[in-house]
Amino acid sequence: MIDPRTLSGFRDYLPEAMIPRERLIATAQRVYRSFGFSPIDTPALEYLEILTGKGSEETDRQMYHFADQGGRMVGMRFDLTVPLARFVAQHASELGLPFKRYHIATVWRGERAQRGRYREFMQCDFDTIGTKHVAADIETALVIHELLSAIGKSFGGESGKKLGFSIRVNNRMVLSGLLAKLGLAEKSVPILRSLDKLGKIGREKVAEEMAAAAGTTAEQSNQVLSLAELSGTNDEVLLQVEKLVAGNLTGEEGVHRLREILAGATAGGVPADALQVDVSSARGLDYYTGAVFETFLTDLPTIGSICSGGRYDNLASLFTKQELPGIGASLGLDRLLAALEELGLIENVRTPAPVLVVYFDKDQLPAYLKIAQAVRAAGIGAELFPEPKKIGQQLQYADRRGFRIALIAGERELAAGTCQVKDLASKTSAEVPLAVIPAAIAKILAG
Repeated sequence: MIDPRTLSGFRDYLPEAMIPRERLIATAQRVYRSFGFSPIDTPALEYLEILTGKGSEETDRQMYHFADQGGRMVGMRFDLTVPLARFVAQHASELGLPFKRYHIATVWRGERAQRGRYREFMQCDFDTIGTKHVAADIETALVIHELLSAIGKSFGGESGKKLGFSIRVNNRMVLSGLLAKLGLAEKSVPILRSLDKLGKIGREKVAEEMAAAAGTTAEQSNQVLSLAELSGTNDEVLLQVEKLVAGNLTGEEGVHRLREILAGATAGGVPADALQVDVSSARGLDYYTGAVFETFLTDLPTIGSICSGGRYDNLASLFTKQELPGIGASLGLDRLLAALEELGLIENVRTPAPVLVVYFDKDQLPAYLKIAQAVRAAGIGAELFPEPKKIGQQLQYADRRGFRIALIAGERELAAGTCQVKDLASKTSAEVPLAVIPAAIAKILAG
């Protein structure tokens, strides 16, 4: 017999994993739509030339690619941003600009599987294409904040726990300005790739990597790292950055844009302490040109950024002569779910329906069907047990699956037009008229 097994870095999703997964997707869809982002989809496979050389050397190495039956070299998308650039370049005349889209789909990277990182995972992206105005940068911060706040309410509300998070913002123009002052403008890609690892491998290793990859001197590496290690309030950090990039127009513009993002986010309702300037944040992908964002969970920062993105004004130019600047971010759904589970914010539920209709009197199937339908008609999920068995067996099934409520009615109750509504959490029950079953259920679910 064939051994049933899955590849390393790939997973099956049992109901208790899929239920919160779909719930998180629905939350992201609701938030994105509320800001006017429209859904799109693109193929899992692209021509290899569409994908290669767009992210980084690392993403090129990790990409799954092969020759298809027609001899064409194709690759599986490693993110949703590069396919978006191709999509907009191909359909710009039909879409109209600016264009705001969200895309929730699976991507693949052949990296080493580890905590919160998989080879097949889902991203929840939103992007604005066709404008360089800072208003789009500000809105990106607003969407990230609203998204994480909504997820916190959805998953933390039941347990009473709060999902703490902080959004870190930087601007690649600040780093580019400093590198230009240091005579390293042509070496910005390998330097920024190295700098993006600062939190993982530390100062000394990053300096060694910069020297090896970009030929930086010890003094040059020290100045780049000194910028990245600035700390203090947002105003204090920006004042220090201004001095370091003074005289370079690109760096000065980067600082100005950061100030505009902070002021705009505050005007849009983001608490001042929720958005922090972090000049060490570079993002590892080569296509970023301006603002970059990373989001970390307060109680679990070691799992890494769970919502990241930034501005990429030149990516679409690889596919069209039309200027198509863009900015957006991506929620790492699988990493966030792993974090929520570790923080104890995911209930172990195996059914999307909170109500089980117990079927134990074999002669009353039509009555049970009618009860289940009345509950569903009220907008509440209800499952009818599929065969007549002892009540104890069905209640064991209900506990195992995570139902909140069981409806129990035998010949006596049905003759009287009533039903037992059993709260499986408190182990209490009440006999209520059939007509008010939905209201009784709603009261238990609300409380």
